[in-house]
Amino acid sequence: MPVRRKDDTIPDEIALVCSAGDIRIEAAKADDGAETMPRFSMVAYTGEAMKVDGWKHPVVVDLAGLAIPSQRRPVRFGHDMNAGVGHTERVAIDGGRLVAEGVVSRDTSAAREIVISGKRGFPWQASIGASVAHAELIRAGKTVTVNGRTFDGPVYVAHRTHLGEISFVDLGADGSTSAQIAAKQETIVMDDSNTNATPPNAGTDSTPTVVTAAKGDETPPIQAVRKEAADELRRQAGIRKVCGERYGEIAAKAVEEGWTVEKAELEVLRASRPKAPGVITGGHDVPSAAVLEAAVCIAGRVEGADKHFAAPILEAADKRFRGRIGLQELLLEAAWANGYDGRSFKADMRGVLQAAFSTLSLPGILSNVANKFLLDGFEAVESSWRAIAAIRNVQDFKAVTSYRLTGGFEYLEVGPTGELKHASVGEESFTNQARTYGRMFSITREHMINDDLGALTAVPRRLGRGAALKLNDVFWSAFMNNAAFFVAGNKNYAAGAGTALGIDSLSQAEELFFNQTDADGNPLAVDPMILLTPNALFVPATQLMNSTELREDTGGVAKKFPTSNPHAGKFKVARSSYLSNPKYTGNSTKAWYLLSDPNDLATIEVAFLNGREQPTVESADADFNVLGIQVRGYHDFGVALQEFRAGVKMKGEA
Repeated sequence: MPVRRKDDTIPDEIALVCSAGDIRIEAAKADDGAETMPRFSMVAYTGEAMKVDGWKHPVVVDLAGLAIPSQRRPVRFGHDMNAGVGHTERVAIDGGRLVAEGVVSRDTSAAREIVISGKRGFPWQASIGASVAHAELIRAGKTVTVNGRTFDGPVYVAHRTHLGEISFVDLGADGSTSAQIAAKQETIVMDDSNTNATPPNAGTDSTPTVVTAAKGDETPPIQAVRKEAADELRRQAGIRKVCGERYGEIAAKAVEEGWTVEKAELEVLRASRPKAPGVITGGHDVPSAAVLEAAVCIAGRVEGADKHFAAPILEAADKRFRGRIGLQELLLEAAWANGYDGRSFKADMRGVLQAAFSTLSLPGILSNVANKFLLDGFEAVESSWRAIAAIRNVQDFKAVTSYRLTGGFEYLEVGPTGELKHASVGEESFTNQARTYGRMFSITREHMINDDLGALTAVPRRLGRGAALKLNDVFWSAFMNNAAFFVAGNKNYAAGAGTALGIDSLSQAEELFFNQTDADGNPLAVDPMILLTPNALFVPATQLMNSTELREDTGGVAKKFPTSNPHAGKFKVARSSYLSNPKYTGNSTKAWYLLSDPNDLATIEVAFLNGREQPTVESADADFNVLGIQVRGYHDFGVALQEFRAGVKMKGEA
């Protein structure tokens, strides 16, 4: 947990105990009645401001910028990596909340405590652990709108975060929850005395927590005790059977620490496996997952590694690996963390991979590392589209309809009766729809044998670049195919030699913009803010905006003319290489645009599924026919032209 600061320095980690920590634990039953892994579901974060240790002011995590590296995130108790509980199978942003579902897949004392205490009615709460890539302090007297809510400063807004893990916690800042056991029902419900009330402290867990026990009538306490004792006898008998006389020490440890029969059998298999030659004896200090991630990022030279990791993590990674960790060493470290005792990757590659992937840490490390390099590549590509596009959050892949700024919303005088007239939305509309784009790659057996760390660094970076290029391709294809959008009939288009970029044509474009009206003939009352140009016009446009005076060559003829520049500093210049690229319909080296601020009125819109603007990265064991690890990246977005009145196009030539 970061140390509390006295100034306004922004930390780079969050361990956030959330309000509305709805948690459901279910001891599932298979079809044959045998008990399987218990399942849980929870609301891990509600989008509210929370008081977090190490942060001077309350913190709001912007869900639109929360990166979820994979659906399989580790679940722990109290953010302790040595107190594993299980893993998630689904993590999503739903209705402005972060929700998670998964299984209690770890066989630890913490996991057993969570399940048993949950069945008995203990009000577990949820907490998320995330690293912060970018945060902003909103100072006192200012407001900010995040997650569909408005917050007053001082408050931190974590605009870009990366979800690490989710934890069960036993106590948030609110102790007002109470337990009620419903007789002869499946559920034990813990309700706040007033779930609709605003929590008294912004770090509380104040909404209902539900723990679902196994199906059927309540088991009387004495029968439950007897069944528990019988299950324990069966467990010990199974352990003694798989361990036999040869592995008595493993059997004793398994009984003492509450291992399952399956875990004891796995330990016996490991103990019976032939050891590779040249084993180094003595203990091995296994670094944390965060240190391993940082080491790979340092070795791969990811841009801004100091933004992804806390200083102590970076120092530990540099001290341990000196910027030279390889792919084989990473896999060995993950295997050692799970009890593997060999020291050679090539001597026992199968054993190393089995041990490495038998813990949830390695897939998480691979996903996190790949995500950082993917984002590195994604953010290195031109992103001029952001300057001119409105951004929308959509919840699914269905087409969404929005109405243009044409309705009659001008206020009318209220008569003596006090009756207000209804505004009409209007009939002009446009649609947008998110679609999925993606690619995948494999870290193969050949990469592992060659110790090719580039498979984990350079390949995801190229994959991120590919994602950004696809977004640009879809965006500019839609924007530049505007022959029916920017037309004289819409009063937002002009052609002719006089439209070449200059002081007079800029004045003409501004007047054309100002003369725009809505469908009822009323002025839009919106100002142009952005001057968009192709590469060839970027320097002249910049000169027009930065020069306070302009002089004219009169050919030696004495002539009076004004020298002040009426447009100096008036517009923000944006440039895109796509505007003049011959691959795209409507390309031109001379055409330019004058556009409004997309937050006021937008010519074009980009819709992102669940507000996620960056690609998603996930890793998993490879398919049976591939020896290695598979990593996939995908991006859900849609692009559509919007309001033709939000800009004007100047052809720049006759």
